[in-house]
Amino acid sequence: MKDSREIIFANLERCDAPRSGLNFDGGRMDDLLIVQPGPAAGYTPLRRVEGDQEYYDDEWGNLWVRMVGGCVKGEILTPVLDDWSKLAAMKIPDYGRDECWAEMARAFKAEPERFRLAHIGGWIFDNSRYLRKLENYLLDLALYPDELNQLHEKVACVYETKIRMAARTGADGIWIGEDLGTQTSTLFSPEMFREYFKPLYSRLMGLAHELGMKVFLHSCGCNRALLDDLMDCGVDCFQFDQPRIYDMPDLADRLRQRKATLWAPVDIQKVLPTGDKALIEHEVGLMLDLFGGSLIFKNYPDLPGIGVKQEWDQWAYERMTKGTLCGD
Repeated sequence: MKDSREIIFANLERCDAPRSGLNFDGGRMDDLLIVQPGPAAGYTPLRRVEGDQEYYDDEWGNLWVRMVGGCVKGEILTPVLDDWSKLAAMKIPDYGRDECWAEMARAFKAEPERFRLAHIGGWIFDNSRYLRKLENYLLDLALYPDELNQLHEKVACVYETKIRMAARTGADGIWIGEDLGTQTSTLFSPEMFREYFKPLYSRLMGLAHELGMKVFLHSCGCNRALLDDLMDCGVDCFQFDQPRIYDMPDLADRLRQRKATLWAPVDIQKVLPTGDKALIEHEVGLMLDLFGGSLIFKNYPDLPGIGVKQEWDQWAYERMTKGTLCGD
């Protein structure tokens, strides 16, 4: 019988997987061991609360603000690069020290039977848009191409270090995050993606592959126009929380043609929040039919944030395990 690690590799490689992968918290079945690195060397998080607002920084030096008791992340208040004149002197986080990765290495060594996934953070667009603040960054795409390319290269250097260090811990894959889309389309054109991002994505994802790791990409929004480019770059598995934002038969066909995998919960916008047991269970069956052994099922970790009761999530889990373990 295959262990969890072998099953996930079979899902990823579309190679006669005995079942779909499972990734659920709360003591439920979980084929993935997901670990993040420790803080960047020399970085100590700063937080303060004033009234109903909490202020905190990140390892790049951006200042964030959130409502106490509200969403976990909040939004950028003051970006590091509020002026391009600061670019040359901008310091980048140091993840090249063994101590940043010691806990990941220990965890991976302790559970070799699970697929070891290094969650290494955001990615080129994700970090850069925070460093400039999104409304500025989208203008930069048209107005400041040289400065933007320099910024992207600085960010890419951080992820090159992370990829190399993750490989040293024994990771089977890296997990990165880029929210590239809106409800209907991408945030920028495919032509802009190919100009600004594709060479760097290809370089970094190619490095991960050279070091023996698979590439998992989280991305919210509708990214259909970029799917082929992303797979060209080296994405092996797409983590979509809103699979219904796509034409799912079309998505299944696109991934099948390119031998890529879907890692997803039941859709967190159109299905899971309905609380309709029959609809949720039907959706699981549909996903099994469309994606089968090239699917890794997961739960959504912030159920209160999407107005979902634990019971509704459990319905999905029970139908998923029935379908994957019993072949129903």
